[in-house]
Amino acid sequence: MNESHTQNLSSDIFSTPFLLANVGAPFLIGMATGYFAKKMLKTALFFGGAIVVLLFVAESQGIITINSMALQDAASSTAEMAKDSSDFLLARLGVITGRGVSAVGGFYAGFKLG
Repeated sequence: MNESHTQNLSSDIFSTPFLLANVGAPFLIGMATGYFAKKMLKTALFFGGAIVVLLFVAESQGIITINSMALQDAASSTAEMAKDSSDFLLARLGVITGRGVSAVGGFYAGFKLG
């Protein structure tokens, strides 16, 4: 390729190589990350709910006593950790492209699909 042709490719924002590198691939990375995050969140909620139900059953049988404030504190700290991890993922995806718009948009699309 000659130099002028290379400059035209790099400056043409509607060219396939530019779109794939700056919009397509980051979008797919973000989408895969969002889909995975949603599935993991659902799995964690499923197991967390199962544990809470088992605790309630054990309490109703007189095996244990549950401190409601401690249970609420544990739920609050878990929610805060989930928020921190989503903030981390979005910040990391924002670095993939110059503005991070396609990767973050892909994350939200994947999270919606998951």
